[in-house]
Amino acid sequence: MVGAGGVGTAFARIAARRPVFEHVVMADHSLDRARAAAQSAGERFTAVALDASDEGAVTALLGAEGCDVLVNAVDPRFVMPLFRGALAAGTDYLDMAMSLSHPHPEHPFREPGVKLGDEQFALAGRWEERGRLALVGMGVEPGLSDVFARHAADELFSSIDEIGVRDGANLVVEGYDFAPTFSIWTTIEECLNPPVVWERERGWYTTAPFSEPEVFDFPAGIGPVECVNVEHEEVLLVPRWIEAGRVTFKYGLGQEFIGMLKTMHKLGLDSTTPVSVHGVEVSPRDVMAACLPDPAGLGHRMHGVTCAGTWVRGTGTDGAPRSVYLHHVVDNAWSMAEYGSQAVVWQTAINPVVALELVAEGVWSGAGVLGPEAFGARPFLDLLVEHGTPWALEERAPT
Repeated sequence: MVGAGGVGTAFARIAARRPVFEHVVMADHSLDRARAAAQSAGERFTAVALDASDEGAVTALLGAEGCDVLVNAVDPRFVMPLFRGALAAGTDYLDMAMSLSHPHPEHPFREPGVKLGDEQFALAGRWEERGRLALVGMGVEPGLSDVFARHAADELFSSIDEIGVRDGANLVVEGYDFAPTFSIWTTIEECLNPPVVWERERGWYTTAPFSEPEVFDFPAGIGPVECVNVEHEEVLLVPRWIEAGRVTFKYGLGQEFIGMLKTMHKLGLDSTTPVSVHGVEVSPRDVMAACLPDPAGLGHRMHGVTCAGTWVRGTGTDGAPRSVYLHHVVDNAWSMAEYGSQAVVWQTAINPVVALELVAEGVWSGAGVLGPEAFGARPFLDLLVEHGTPWALEERAPT
């Protein structure tokens, strides 16, 4: 497990309850943080220091520890050295966010440039040749949202007009005017990049950030939230395996949060290009992340629930129009009491644990670079329930 932040620590605490994990090495640039995560999980967990940008060090560590799989729980800028390091070591690989995109140089709000995951899919043949599996986008979003799409295609619909991932929450963090509940580095990346939409007749195309606002009514007491287009992996993954007329991803960000992000962009604080400050080279985005509270430590100040889900519209198996919202809700009070991890990071971490159990048991198997949609959904959903965190299906009025 590379990354002992909020998600990595939550993964360790969940995996500690499952006998399939014989030994887990927690690796982080901070040895102290890796040790804290390992100690919170128990004797099967050990800690090492690792520079996630050092591909050779990644390969060497995997070999020295005899690891079967590398789980990537760091931000997306480290995807490729970890991905290539695992390939060189001959281990399987799993991540929760894919390789970074780069906007089209001339038409960023019309045409994709380098898309999320393109660098990884370019190496799919090498993974197939080695007979190893790279399971990409296997968190909650992307991840469980993609599993929901597969389930809808296999069991609920005869044809699908649109698969739309919709994410919302009513979480409140006491004591802070502005405190993101997930990595601000990743949040800036996905919210300020041109969002991608897929349509059967047009393929992938981009729009302006925060485009196509709509009000979506979330369950579990969250209620109506305005959602906007955001760049996300599902739009790049779902069409590769599932037939649909349209695929979208929209976040319920709220006007205040959108305003903050727009201000960061206007001031250049979202940039990853280092600037010189009194002779020291620093990335403005890294400074932003350092100034904000660590999301992993906010659980005791958080209240409310978070909801991740997939809205599917089309024709049901009975031939009639159908609209459903498949979703997963986590109450922060429950995740803190049960695991000591706040709701957003716990909801992300449970899904790679479930996926790895299915891989270990041979229920999910394959070689190459594959998304969650490439596998049967029902075993995953059943095992999620076994973990004590059920999913739900809500029928909606067809539109």
